[in-house]
Amino acid sequence: MDEVNDVFSYILSKEIDEENEDPEPKSVYECQKRHDWIKWKDAIQVELDSLNKRNVFGPIVLTPEDVRPVGYKWVFIRKRNEENIITRYKARLVAQGFSQRPGIDYEETYSPVMDAITFRFLMSLAANENLEMRLMDVVTAYLYGSLDTDIYMRVPDGFNMPEALKSKPKELCAIMLQRSLYGLKQYGRMWYNRLSEHLTKEGYVNDPICPCVFIKKTKSGFVIIAVYVDDLNIIGTQDEIQKATNYLKGEFEMKDLGQTKFCLGLQIEHSQKGIFVHQSTYTKRVPKRFNMDKATPLSTPMVVRSLNVESDPFRPHEENEEILGPEVPYLSAIGALMYLANCTKPDISFAVNLLARFSSSPTRRHWNGIKHIFRYLQGTINLGLFYPKNSKGQMVGFADAGYLSDPHKARSQTGYVFTIGGTAISWRSQKQTLVATSSNHAEIIALHEASRECVWLRSISQHIQSSSGINTNKEPTILYEDNAACVAQTKEGYIKSDRTKHIPPKFFSYTQELEKNKDIEVKYVRSCDNAADLFTKSLHTSVFKKHVYAIGMRHQRDL
Repeated sequence: MDEVNDVFSYILSKEIDEENEDPEPKSVYECQKRHDWIKWKDAIQVELDSLNKRNVFGPIVLTPEDVRPVGYKWVFIRKRNEENIITRYKARLVAQGFSQRPGIDYEETYSPVMDAITFRFLMSLAANENLEMRLMDVVTAYLYGSLDTDIYMRVPDGFNMPEALKSKPKELCAIMLQRSLYGLKQYGRMWYNRLSEHLTKEGYVNDPICPCVFIKKTKSGFVIIAVYVDDLNIIGTQDEIQKATNYLKGEFEMKDLGQTKFCLGLQIEHSQKGIFVHQSTYTKRVPKRFNMDKATPLSTPMVVRSLNVESDPFRPHEENEEILGPEVPYLSAIGALMYLANCTKPDISFAVNLLARFSSSPTRRHWNGIKHIFRYLQGTINLGLFYPKNSKGQMVGFADAGYLSDPHKARSQTGYVFTIGGTAISWRSQKQTLVATSSNHAEIIALHEASRECVWLRSISQHIQSSSGINTNKEPTILYEDNAACVAQTKEGYIKSDRTKHIPPKFFSYTQELEKNKDIEVKYVRSCDNAADLFTKSLHTSVFKKHVYAIGMRHQRDL
């Protein structure tokens, strides 16, 4: 999967979200030719007023000799809700930060954002503890950050030149930036530093284990602020949420969007039974993007594979087989499906992971596999994750391995899933990097990977719960495994024998130490009851549906 990553997947998902017969304008000139020019004109004026209000621009001066000013660009977008209805016209003046030089124009660029696993954990916590969720948006968030270096930008159109410079060519002049501006390399970092400083001053707790989550506990309750760039998800008790919103509004210009219903591309439905998270609007657009919206729905995302290597439909391309050209959007399809698999559709994780391996040289067989997933999505548009209220369920893990899942390169598949209250919050389907010499060897590697994930999940869950004053479970996290020999080896430690002497001891020792410290407890489970099977192999319809239900996936009509 070297050619495909999460950033590509997210960018493509945004492109699909915004794709329609009426594309966004690319310049002010295009805006002026459109029927809705008045709305775009108002949006441009709102942006300029906001920049002036924040004192973003300093004086216009002659460009210093040793300075290379950055360019600028207007970006236009129409904000839409979960039903794809236009709610707002938005214009942004963006600096062309790609011309900035590291070590001269900027130093630190990294800005922590909330990952999908943490967000799903917070939603499960909100459902279990019957907490409120509110979404707030910081208006022009990046303009609050103070720059750590001197940045000059070319003078944008529409700015009045000072009297002393009117005789000079505009190209020789630049405008000094006093605040961080969209597009600069360090703009996200400057905003995060500003927000972090403001919240910690008020008594919020922040930990490196999850730097995007700020927690404050008081005698009357607690509040959790989860940061994703300029979107703030506020979770907690009603009184504390109100205090937090009032405090934020006192420092920043905020938009209160009410109860969280649409965030990070996820549709969130609140009911008396619990919280339902899905992406039905996006799921409808994906098959339509690839002309598959009229296809007949299927019950599984992948056909059951043949044990015969030569007849496996997902074998690598052969010498006499034609490789698909750029006219077939194979890589785009993989990116679109990865976004679903990473957020709310763990049921397609294995199929997407398998087909992503052929991104550099796909054939007609592989494209048929992609179309099979599209047909499955047609029948599961409203399938999502349901977090029931007051379930009080503890975190449970399932680990499994698919021995020789890739028989052509002698690689096995690692799969694991962690649930809270019976609903998945973290999962993975990944080809192993080592060649496993037996099914037992493959299972040991899979259990090792699941144990590493379990340690991180326990860290963030215990930090968030203890900082919020919620009783934390100190009991070991149960990790189910369907290989009896693997379970015995984990409990007894590394046993040198002819069959295990080649396996690195670290795969035994790490998991054994976690078991000894009572962080995890590995238990045996029958293969038919191991939910991680969903992430290691293609399954028959009845078994597939059983595991999909076991990890908390539900159809909206059934709630």
